[in-house]
Amino acid sequence: MKLNLYCDKTATAEIVEIGKRMYRNGYAPANAGNISIRINENEIWTTPSGVSKGFLSEEVLVKTTLDGTVLCGSSKPSSELKMHLSLYRALPEIRAVVHAHPPVATAFAVAGMSLDQAYLQEMVVQLGVIPVVPYALPGTEILAEKVAEYCHAYNGLLLEHHGAVTWGNTAEQAFYKMESIEHAAIVAMYLRVMGEERPMTNEQIEELIDLRSVWGVTGGGRPKGR
Repeated sequence: MKLNLYCDKTATAEIVEIGKRMYRNGYAPANAGNISIRINENEIWTTPSGVSKGFLSEEVLVKTTLDGTVLCGSSKPSSELKMHLSLYRALPEIRAVVHAHPPVATAFAVAGMSLDQAYLQEMVVQLGVIPVVPYALPGTEILAEKVAEYCHAYNGLLLEHHGAVTWGNTAEQAFYKMESIEHAAIVAMYLRVMGEERPMTNEQIEELIDLRSVWGVTGGGRPKGR
């Protein structure tokens, strides 16, 4: 496998920038959330445990192998390192993973409600269905295994009673997916408040799904319509 690789400096700088965006958006309260970037076939940079994403510096980041061995950095790696590593092993083409706690999407995760209705055009094309991964204790192999089971068919996941996780070719792309999930959750919440849930027609959904190949989107499943 040949990856379009990051260098160390580019990877660490991008992690710090994405961390600041997560914090500003309210996706990473206190020390929540984590980010990683794969720099070659066997090495990643990741955020440390116990550090606010809004106050990251490149000096506190940690480099590990895909089996979790620390190569560089004096900090303890993210508590969700196992989940990140499981995604890189399951999806060898990806280069970045973002885990966050965006409030409305997390509320859907707590309620056990997938984002599976075709309300928004961009949601159908770029994301598709965002299912809820059944509950598992955070930071465990069990959670990592469950995420690995679900990730192949989708472009992002809700984690029951926990948050959300996305991945992509860059950390920025993974973060944009996280923003899109939160936006979709907000729209779905408002529609429920209004008492007017009105997904697109099945014909409209099929037309949008056909655009995925044009936009370079793979997977995602088929959201529900009317």
